[in-house]
Amino acid sequence: MRFAFYGRVSTEDRQDPVMSRARQQDQAAALVLGHGRIVAEFFDVGQSRVLPWTRRPEAAALVAAMADPDRGFDAIVVGEYERAFYGNQFSLMAPLFAHYGVQLWMPEVGGRVDFEAEGHEQLMIGLGIQSKREITRTRIRVSTAMATQVREQGRYQGGRPPYGYRLVDAGPHPNRAHAAWGRRAHRLEPDSETAPIVKWIFAQRLDGHSIARIARALNEIGIPCPSAADPERNTHRSARAWPLTTVRTILANPRYTGRQVWNRQPAARDLIDPANTGLGHRQVQRWNLPDGWVISTRPAHPALVSEADFIAAQNIRAPRGNPNPDRCYQLAGLLRCGICGRRMESCWANNRAAYRCRHGHTSASKTDPDRPKNLYIREDRILSHLRALWALLSGADLEPGTVPPTTTEIISHLRTQKTTFTYDPGTHALQADTPQEAKITLDRTR
Repeated sequence: MRFAFYGRVSTEDRQDPVMSRARQQDQAAALVLGHGRIVAEFFDVGQSRVLPWTRRPEAAALVAAMADPDRGFDAIVVGEYERAFYGNQFSLMAPLFAHYGVQLWMPEVGGRVDFEAEGHEQLMIGLGIQSKREITRTRIRVSTAMATQVREQGRYQGGRPPYGYRLVDAGPHPNRAHAAWGRRAHRLEPDSETAPIVKWIFAQRLDGHSIARIARALNEIGIPCPSAADPERNTHRSARAWPLTTVRTILANPRYTGRQVWNRQPAARDLIDPANTGLGHRQVQRWNLPDGWVISTRPAHPALVSEADFIAAQNIRAPRGNPNPDRCYQLAGLLRCGICGRRMESCWANNRAAYRCRHGHTSASKTDPDRPKNLYIREDRILSHLRALWALLSGADLEPGTVPPTTTEIISHLRTQKTTFTYDPGTHALQADTPQEAKITLDRTR
């Protein structure tokens, strides 16, 4: 018989792919000795077992080769079950092997796997559970160890250092085996150029300045943003300017208090397609709630801000909602800009309710001379035409003596139907964003 060998190694940085490949191939060759010879080889490097076959390059190539009637092999042989299958992957692949008439040989059954035999199926299910359990157990053991190292030892767990710090050598690795291999430990030290910027940001926040004002000041002074200050570690960033999110992230990072923090953004796994679970999962990162953070019990590196000041900075918040209860914006969220298409924001102008659009400009960014002028429209100019717009939208023809709906009822109906209006400043026209022809020109008198 002609066999195609399949193998895999994921942690190529922890083990030699050449040695692992040779070992798996030797086990496969010993299994088929006297029954045939290996004529093709498919070996994935750096691919986790949790990935389905269609997402492993060599495994996907093997599946494509099976579909070829002129393929050069009759069966597939693997050196270890865990190198090929994980969880229920065997149950998903077995019908495909049977469909193409390709045998599967594995050391765990001593030869060919019988897809119709109940004993073989039970063995494969058990091996799949064992393979999945091995990954789960390792993940729990590693995460528990890392949490303990951070909490009890304040150990740095890798990754990019926060803005304001740099990595320095901290001596031999605490693990004797790793130290014997020459690995070194690292710790955080304040960076002479960026640490003063972090202190200044916290000082400005404690003085009551908004995040937007701090970001605008940094951009006006010409301070390089974190991605510009360390471009080698931030190749995925634009490095153009200080955005609001960067300043907010610095102010919310407890590592500036000198304590080591871990598990702020843990990895999670989401289904790629809920309608096709065979595609497996993809890894995503989400911000964790503070009660899930792991914080060192004692300081692990020099602090850039005291713990009291850090807590005080977290308690500074801009007032939410309408700060003046006497100001009411009846059309909030219902208007769009006819120039840029953005939703117009509420504002109070000349003691009246109004709506404006700054076309994406924020107080944290510099003024662009090519940007269109801010668009303003008073609320009372729209309310005077609201019943006419409602009549065009609903097609209603009010009979004499019929009580028309109130402004509040019309606005409530528009919100229920999720209707919005686009205002064109050039023609002073207000048009409903619906298939109905509902367009009206506003009164230009002020």
